[in-house]
Amino acid sequence: MEQETGNCWLVEAVWMLPLSPLLLLLPAGLALLLALRCLYHLLFAPLQLIRAPHDVGYIPEPGCSKRQAANEVRRRRRKGELPPVYPNGWYRLLDSQQLRAGQVKNVTIFGEQVAVYRGQDGQAYVVDAYCPHLGANLAVGGRVMGNCIECPFHGWQFRGEDGKCIKIPYAEKVPDFAKIKTWPSCEVNCAVFVWFHCDGIDPSWSLPEQEEIQSRVWVYRGRTEHYINCHIQEIPENAADIAHLSHLHTPSMLSGADLRYTRARTWGFAQHDWKVEWNPEPEPNKHCSRMQVNHALHILGWHCSVLDVRVVARQVGPGIVYMLFNHSFLGRGVILHCVTPVEPLLQRVTHSIYYQANIPAIIPKFIMKAECIQFERDVMIWNNKKYISKPLLVKEDCAVARHRRWYTQFYSQNSPRVTMQQDGLDW
Repeated sequence: MEQETGNCWLVEAVWMLPLSPLLLLLPAGLALLLALRCLYHLLFAPLQLIRAPHDVGYIPEPGCSKRQAANEVRRRRRKGELPPVYPNGWYRLLDSQQLRAGQVKNVTIFGEQVAVYRGQDGQAYVVDAYCPHLGANLAVGGRVMGNCIECPFHGWQFRGEDGKCIKIPYAEKVPDFAKIKTWPSCEVNCAVFVWFHCDGIDPSWSLPEQEEIQSRVWVYRGRTEHYINCHIQEIPENAADIAHLSHLHTPSMLSGADLRYTRARTWGFAQHDWKVEWNPEPEPNKHCSRMQVNHALHILGWHCSVLDVRVVARQVGPGIVYMLFNHSFLGRGVILHCVTPVEPLLQRVTHSIYYQANIPAIIPKFIMKAECIQFERDVMIWNNKKYISKPLLVKEDCAVARHRRWYTQFYSQNSPRVTMQQDGLDW
């Protein structure tokens, strides 16, 4: 799993030392250079916060590591009666900047391995990772040749557009049936997406472009990445679970993400206030829904209006949300929230933020960090909860029932299900 921090190892190592010994060990010029570099990362460099699967949402017993606690929860937790595990729709594979021309990446999605590569024409292609010849992984040592990917084992070359094999170095003729599975994909809003349908049906809708991102008017300011141990449907369902906002997310972000301490009196002077409404969209956009959020901050009971934020979160399909921010003082931006199924009960969730170029980078980075803290409170719930197919709801929970009915459109008769407990590998 790739761990990106945006800081060099030297800076991190130096800043672990006390300041006074540091000044004794380093020449003044080098110390100043390191200080300026750290200041640059704080003020200008994009935020990169990548969490490992066991980092967030687990409470280890004394003498037990977070990794051990996470594996224990995965083994003992009751799964419940689950919906199909892979809804039909578009899913994010990686950001465009993570795939250079001629580069190939190995990505796990839907419990399978796919090879994602960028041809010399600049287009991204997605194919099955395993060569149909003798099973070598094309993404591990494979080379990009023009717009084809070459197997590292015997040099077979497969075309990205249709998967057809166009070259076998030691064969007189390439059989017509020699080909590899290709996945429908697109590149929009600076990310590569893949289409999944259990019946192999072509995309029935396309992903909308965010004009400000496509035209580079808004600037990339960072991303976060989390792995969550739950069913994919439980994550977007939060948008319709209006009641949880006033309980889980009212405490200030200063109280952190650990639910054991979020309601400590130390941070009770600041409280978030949420006004939320969720509704599905009509035809022809029935695959979309919209959540409108008005956020306010109260400090010692006083309404701090300068920090009021209006957010429109538009969900497109089962796993993509555009969270549009509009603030009278802090400007406008968007967070792309993407949920990608890695395994039946393991989801990779990314948040990428783009913001107005004339707004100092520290502001969208602060927004992203605040969003991350609030999101990790949900992660602690998701990682430990059971899915209840017939929940006990009151009338104030009616949006949850409506969301579940809306979400069923992404399942079909042959959508894959978990027929037995699958704990997967330990982390």
